Amino acid sequence: MIDYWWLTALLAMVLLIDALMSIRPPMFIVKCLDGVGFPRDWWWTLIVVKLAAAAGLAVGLAYPGVASAANAGVIVYFLCAAYAHYRARFMTQEFWINCLGMLGFSIVVLVLSNV
Repeated sequence: MIDYWWLTALLAMVLLIDALMSIRPPMFIVKCLDGVGFPRDWWWTLIVVKLAAAAGLAVGLAYPGVASAANAGVIVYFLCAAYAHYRARFMTQEFWINCLGMLGFSIVVLVLSNV
């Protein structure tokens, strides 16, 4: 049986980098959040959520149930983001690459980590 722990670690690292980038968001993040109409006063909450998810995934490397729960939370986060894009009719490159790409990656990590 192959152990895919590194996928969980990679997802945690990607979320950590995303959270750190969101502190001073580059234009593609600004365009995405403005495009879905997410209030700028609430942008900080996304940083907290991503940091919590990354921490949960990291802790989950030692405690697999924690990783599964954090991974499921990441999937819910990106499902909500996809719905926000759909509802705002903001179906640009940010939606297809960033949002759905991360949703797909999160699902793959959950499936392969629980084989």
